[in-house]
Amino acid sequence: MQEKRDAPLRSDAQQNRERILTVALAELTRSGDVPLSAIAKKAGVGQGTFYRNFPNRQSLVLEVYQYGVKQVSDSAAQLLAAHAPDRALREWMDRLAEYAMVKAGLADALRKATSGAGTLAGLGYGPLTSAVTLLLRANHEAGTIRPGVTPEDFMLAISGLWHIDPHGDWRTRATRLLDLVMDGLRAGAPGR
Repeated sequence: MQEKRDAPLRSDAQQNRERILTVALAELTRSGDVPLSAIAKKAGVGQGTFYRNFPNRQSLVLEVYQYGVKQVSDSAAQLLAAHAPDRALREWMDRLAEYAMVKAGLADALRKATSGAGTLAGLGYGPLTSAVTLLLRANHEAGTIRPGVTPEDFMLAISGLWHIDPHGDWRTRATRLLDLVMDGLRAGAPGR
């Protein structure tokens, strides 16, 4: 009997799915050609469980991409709950940079999975924009960034992340770039 995709998964099935996604993210980052059987084995699930969740490589790779975007996006609210808005925004930017470098490692697998299927922009842009909107709103209300900054402005300002070489000293370059962006956002903030 096939499970409906809209029905909530049992807790053990959800744990299996999460384990597969976590292992797949790590393995596909290392090599876009890793055998699916190797991912299933490292995740500790059988072939049937694996293919019930991900019927082919394309579905797995696209879900891994969306899983990573969701983790970064969801962290915005968690950071706001734990930190002042400007610190939450800056820490979220670091998480986005880290994800950008992981995504760069997935590039080969993503290219193969999406050939002829259009771009990935639609899969990641919405959740990331929602997270940015949440963070910017909190910072506007706190007066910690200049007024009028839109999510589109922010995304353009950090677009340099996507041009950093993930195989070089990306962390130093990303930190410098994001510190510059944060300094620019703070300039003219009413609460400073």
